[in-house]
Amino acid sequence: MRRRHALLSCLSVSALSAGLVGVGGGGALAAPSSPSPSGFGKPLPAHVAAPYVESWTGQSPADLAAASGNKYLTLAFLQTATAGSCTAYWNGETDQPISKATFGHDIAAIQARGGNVIPSFGGWSADTTGTELADSCTSVDAIADVFKSLVSTYGITRIDLDVEGDSINNTAGIDRRNKAIAQVQRWAERTGRTVQFSYTLPTSTTGLEANGLAVLQNAVDNHARVDVVNLMTFDYYDGATHDMAADTQTAAEGLHGQLAALHPKKSSAQLWSMIGVIEMPGIDDYGPEETFTVENAATVEKWAEAKRINTLSFWALQRDNGGCPGTGGSDSCSGIAQDTWAFSHTFEKFTSGGHR
Repeated sequence: MRRRHALLSCLSVSALSAGLVGVGGGGALAAPSSPSPSGFGKPLPAHVAAPYVESWTGQSPADLAAASGNKYLTLAFLQTATAGSCTAYWNGETDQPISKATFGHDIAAIQARGGNVIPSFGGWSADTTGTELADSCTSVDAIADVFKSLVSTYGITRIDLDVEGDSINNTAGIDRRNKAIAQVQRWAERTGRTVQFSYTLPTSTTGLEANGLAVLQNAVDNHARVDVVNLMTFDYYDGATHDMAADTQTAAEGLHGQLAALHPKKSSAQLWSMIGVIEMPGIDDYGPEETFTVENAATVEKWAEAKRINTLSFWALQRDNGGCPGTGGSDSCSGIAQDTWAFSHTFEKFTSGGHR
């Protein structure tokens, strides 16, 4: 299936519409005064809403989180600057290394509020240019060291791996990535750290396609624990008009069955606890036939709560406003009439403790 979605790591983004936070400290900021804020190193809730943030816009993720009411964010993306490299940078920019000078202040501020961020590797741009870390780097040890550096530098406890485009068919990269995951998990066990890994994968309306399922099978073969599988429940590109909420549910049901085959000893509840969904608010890249409404979001949140899935997310926080009605696939608005942060406020109650 052709995937042309908005998880792009090298785009310039137009100014956000009224109601969004202005440019803040997303770049090289001073290290936080307290190295261990309250969220530092703490496991994520069992049920968490964590929308993606486009980290290349120059905005402060901490300010966006505060304005939108989100305690948890998925921060996109990390990749190498050039194919063949084993050094990962935020957005592939060499002046944005994995260090407290890059997003350290923002991540610490979010942790100080009791939340955390999920750094994400890959995305469409990296996955189609050979700059996704495991595609680029042929050393399993070096890939694992990059993952470890995120944990040690920022006190994060989950790493997301967005695998699509060319990467989802790169069997060597898939194998290296899963071997590195297993290595990091052994390191975390030895050192008493919490490190989860999530895979973000394209989906059909009935579950993963064969190449996505092969990623997970390879993880099983390499004894790499995949804690969460996030389905990108948008950009189906199948020519149909979709009920996006209903199709989210059928896609997840299909994944549940696929996970049952991979993990036959797990209970149904345990399998649901491995599932996440990522929506695209409003009109996605395909067009109006694939429009995810605020009403759809409410339906999905209630379903997610009933099924007790792991993660609710959407691409991306900068789209969560109604500044461009009728526009599809924008990076800075949803293309539908909505209140600013409507999707955030609908999903935020899903996070454990938020509505119980």
